[in-house]
Amino acid sequence: MEYRKLLHGDEQISIIGMGNSSLGASGEEEAEKTIAMALENGVNYFDMAAGDAAPFPAYGRAVSGCRDKIYFQIHFGADYRSGKYGWTLDLDEIKRSVDWQLKALRTDYIDFGFIHCIDEFSDLEKATAHGTIAYIEDLKRQGVIRHIGLSSHTPAVAEKVLDMHILDMLMFSINPAYDYRHGEYAVGSGGERAALYRRCNAEGVGISVMKAFSAGQLLDAKTSPFGQALTEYQCMQYALDRPGVLTVLPGVRNREDLKRILGFLTAAEEEKDYSVLGSFTPSESSGMCVYCNHCQPCPAGLDVGLINKYYDLAKAGDELAQDHYAHLERKASDCIACGHCDSRCPFHVSQTQRMKEISAYFGD
Repeated sequence: MEYRKLLHGDEQISIIGMGNSSLGASGEEEAEKTIAMALENGVNYFDMAAGDAAPFPAYGRAVSGCRDKIYFQIHFGADYRSGKYGWTLDLDEIKRSVDWQLKALRTDYIDFGFIHCIDEFSDLEKATAHGTIAYIEDLKRQGVIRHIGLSSHTPAVAEKVLDMHILDMLMFSINPAYDYRHGEYAVGSGGERAALYRRCNAEGVGISVMKAFSAGQLLDAKTSPFGQALTEYQCMQYALDRPGVLTVLPGVRNREDLKRILGFLTAAEEEKDYSVLGSFTPSESSGMCVYCNHCQPCPAGLDVGLINKYYDLAKAGDELAQDHYAHLERKASDCIACGHCDSRCPFHVSQTQRMKEISAYFGD
């Protein structure tokens, strides 16, 4: 397993986490065995926005001996007391629901307390007016919550909450379809979404990724908006390459699903290569580096994708990105303008011109 550090803390978070939207249907025994398998393979981040109540007691049993080594995303607004998933903005209902979740999970603290599913400004206003956000902040002061998060599908709403400077983590829907304006949750332009990812990275707010497969639509040519299926591994790598992303949270139904997902860790680079997206990109995204590194290998030894990423992040105000760039062995000024990257870029980026621009920006 690979891990990425939360900048607002010391947590090392597994790049593959686990969603629980479908786990409950497998039954308690299979759910518990699936959780145990995840733990054995180094998965330590679990999103508890489950499809129903069934996974909670299974988790309570499975993690009882290692609670201090794993992290739960618990959602303030998701209600499971009926046995099914429900959504509420009522603070009293939220308190009762969170108490139920903690008891079922056999824990007395919350690693990541999330303001749940705020997609509209009106929902954010209600969460503020009803005292939910203040309640979450108070629990953090008491030490019950270690970190505050937000789950949303709407870039503008996420930006508004980032302006409050309370977030340590954002759960956001990231996949090629949504980033290229295809699908129910494809909210915001590609540029707006990319700017959100860069801002999170610059401000040290981690991103946990939901809907990496666009609810499975991207995995089937018949339902893919591109008319061609992508693989789970391509979608996962795409998400992990976005700035700010710490972990991807595929929903699994059982051990068979989890085993397949974990195969990402040992898959060949060719299996993760999503450069085919270059033939699908809308005009607004053409010419934008997405850090896929399909242009590799560079004859001069430049990591072209990483150089581009540090440049974009530095322009977004990320001081660490500037420092990271300064410590690269090969910088943009080392470009020999051979055109190899230009000819291979599926997104039609003039990388040789970008290297000149980046070198001038950093003063190489």
